[in-house]
Amino acid sequence: MAASILKQLLDLSHQLGREERKLAILGEGNTSARISDDTFIVKASGSSLSTLQAGQVAKCRFDGLLPTLDAGKMTDAEVDDALLASRVSTKSKKPSVEAMFHAWLLTLPGVNFVGHTHPIAINSIVATNHTKVFATKRICPDEIVCCGAEFVVVPYIDPGLKLAQAIRKAVTAYVKRVARPPRVILLENHGMIALGASPAAVMAATLMAVKAAEVYIGASTVGTPRFMTPAAMKRIEGRPDEHYRRKMLGL
Repeated sequence: MAASILKQLLDLSHQLGREERKLAILGEGNTSARISDDTFIVKASGSSLSTLQAGQVAKCRFDGLLPTLDAGKMTDAEVDDALLASRVSTKSKKPSVEAMFHAWLLTLPGVNFVGHTHPIAINSIVATNHTKVFATKRICPDEIVCCGAEFVVVPYIDPGLKLAQAIRKAVTAYVKRVARPPRVILLENHGMIALGASPAAVMAATLMAVKAAEVYIGASTVGTPRFMTPAAMKRIEGRPDEHYRRKMLGL
């Protein structure tokens, strides 16, 4: 089982890291997958999604990182110590500093895989004051099918513990309001996170969010985007045939 999940994570990483997709370059982005109730695997610091290999993935314990989110303030050295201590094997490379938010997101119901990228189209929006409009409005039905009717937005915070804490706060508020985890999280001036039960769900949410960003940017250059009405969004979100399509697409 663990070997199968590792292969799925490597395949997902390679797909997200494909150069022509412009989702991440060099050491940008990271991925993770839940192995069991106690452990997960995550991209190691300094590795590349496009060329990620098994030796560049760290297996970590949830209980080695989740308590850090309640720690308040920690120095950079203390965060590094926690990352290293969370590894199941001391032979593993150091997990990405963003492993802390991966650890928490993987505890959400139905979330088995997480993909964090820095797509050009998404970053073109989250680097502006358009982020909240883009997060809450929809232009096309398939955006709702693959990404949900709303994205979570997290204001800019440096990667690390404070970002993980901010993500937990924003997602917890979202879950309390809509009673389910989000499919996409937008990080202002940073990038996006897609989460789901399978690699297919992560890929679908990522690619559709990027397409939606490209359409939004294009529509804004031509004129004012014409968004779907709240009633139409709710109708698409609840239609039985769309639920069936999600199932067939592995979402």
